[in-house]
Amino acid sequence: MRSLLFAITTLLITGLGNTAEAQRIAYIDMDKILNSITEYQQAQEELDKIASQWRQDIALEYDNIKSQYNRYQAEQVLLSDQERQKYEDEIIAKEQAVREMQKRKFGPEGELFKKRQELVEPIQAEVFQAITDYADDQGYDFIFDKASSSGMIFANAKYDVTDKILQKLGN
Repeated sequence: MRSLLFAITTLLITGLGNTAEAQRIAYIDMDKILNSITEYQQAQEELDKIASQWRQDIALEYDNIKSQYNRYQAEQVLLSDQERQKYEDEIIAKEQAVREMQKRKFGPEGELFKKRQELVEPIQAEVFQAITDYADDQGYDFIFDKASSSGMIFANAKYDVTDKILQKLGN
């Protein structure tokens, strides 16, 4: 009985050893990589400078609106209903214009986003290509980014089981 158990265990271990494939895994620190690239630092500085100027412009506009509102508050008792309504409409229109300016500058498809794409994405693409080339050259199957919540930077396509999961789900 003992020899039979030993034979089965040996057979299983040998069989698993032949079919199991060791995966090579590595990690990087993307922040460290990007911060060591001069062009990336320059791009970040330029983006910060642009964003800072736009924030100042928007704050100045809000200050102007606040001043106009304070004047309105002081003069409101002397104004006719029609003049009050006109004043209020002007203030509301200016607030809407400033909110629209914020959206144009800082929104998901705004000017800052587009500028970031223009300046930073080529650098990120170059870094990603270097990671992919390194992984291929060194035989890595997975590379993770310890600085990111998204985690995986590179994965060998042979380990992608997405289609198999979709099949199991009937899709």
